[in-house]
Amino acid sequence: MSQPLTVECPTCGAPVEWKADNVNRPFCSDRCKLIDLGAWAAEEHKIPVSPDAEDELFSEELPPRAH
Repeated sequence: MSQPLTVECPTCGAPVEWKADNVNRPFCSDRCKLIDLGAWAAEEHKIPVSPDAEDELFSEELPPRAH
């Protein structure tokens, strides 16, 4: 039987076994998962986009959405 893959918790760096029954993966605990969620909510983490992406998304040139 092979060893399960071990990764580092993104929040605290503790080793975490990557297996199906680990409900917190890739985090080591529910606490670390909630810390990460709080960082996203506080906009400490962001997904990078091009500077023009927001202009394209909110352009008035786009047709109105049908409901």
